[in-house]
Amino acid sequence: MNVLVLGNLGYVGTVLTRYLQAQGHTVTGFDIGYFENCTIADAPAVDRQFIGDVRALPAEIYDGVDAVIHLAALSNDTLGELSAGVTQEINVGGLAASIAHAKGAGIERFVFASSCSMYGRSDGDTPLDESAQQNPLTAYARSKCEGETLLQAATDAHFRPTALRFSTAYGWSERPRLCLVVNNLAACGLAEGRIDLESDGTPWRPLIHVEDMARAMEAVLTSPLDRVGGRSFNVGTTSENYQVRKIATTVARLLGDLPVTIGASGGADQRSYNVDFTAFHTAVPKFKAAWTMEAGARDFIERFRDRFDPADFRSERYFRIRRITSLIASGDLAPDLNRLRALSRP
Repeated sequence: MNVLVLGNLGYVGTVLTRYLQAQGHTVTGFDIGYFENCTIADAPAVDRQFIGDVRALPAEIYDGVDAVIHLAALSNDTLGELSAGVTQEINVGGLAASIAHAKGAGIERFVFASSCSMYGRSDGDTPLDESAQQNPLTAYARSKCEGETLLQAATDAHFRPTALRFSTAYGWSERPRLCLVVNNLAACGLAEGRIDLESDGTPWRPLIHVEDMARAMEAVLTSPLDRVGGRSFNVGTTSENYQVRKIATTVARLLGDLPVTIGASGGADQRSYNVDFTAFHTAVPKFKAAWTMEAGARDFIERFRDRFDPADFRSERYFRIRRITSLIASGDLAPDLNRLRALSRP
């Protein structure tokens, strides 16, 4: 299968490329390159690479494509708040263009990377299924809700997209992200010799290893369309719902029982959701998660520590919002995040 991956040069896209190719697929990549050079190890190359802005997608990149995986987005809540208007243009406008091109090319299979962050803050600890009320708290989360609405409106007999509401990602990638909770706490421990929480650690987060995200997307691409087409799924494993305090103490133990500092109640991030994943496991029985939080955190620490410069914990290199604001300040990007010149740093 020839798979077009929009956003292949990011944290998830890098791992997805490697996994798809290992499964025998051909990968065509399209990316603007904000994070292309933010690597800690040699990243896999796609079979065909296009550089461009998802807000100006060329229709020709869809030629000869069997399936599309749409990752391209401003990819977390903090970055999405930099400019709600730009987030809307990229995350929603770019998706609308991608849907139109895919339908024009006669592509039936389309996977959209949505997010469980659309649930925002839920009351109680009861796991939320796909019918739960959406309560998006940020521009990023709202863009995922709007994206799923676009997909539903576009679904017909010849276009059968699937929206995957992913849990919070973590784990090793050749293009790391340290603004994700497990990775952030591990890097904090490596750099500072302690674990610092900004909240009291009571919020819930469902977690999914980035390799299991790739495994889930490939499983959807190779599942019968009558089981996955035209549907939205929470993606993760029910046993992998954790309170942040548990994540912190686990990471601290893996790093040699580092001290953990607990913040005040609440904190800037108000999200808390415990999620049910039964529907996805029922519809896609071939998907089996390979990682638990503890095993994935241990693997991340072991692979990261020998390559990690503690100064990177305070730099732009592996933090999305720092990278983008640095590129704007240097004149590499315009305030609307259009590229003004080649992005060669850091």
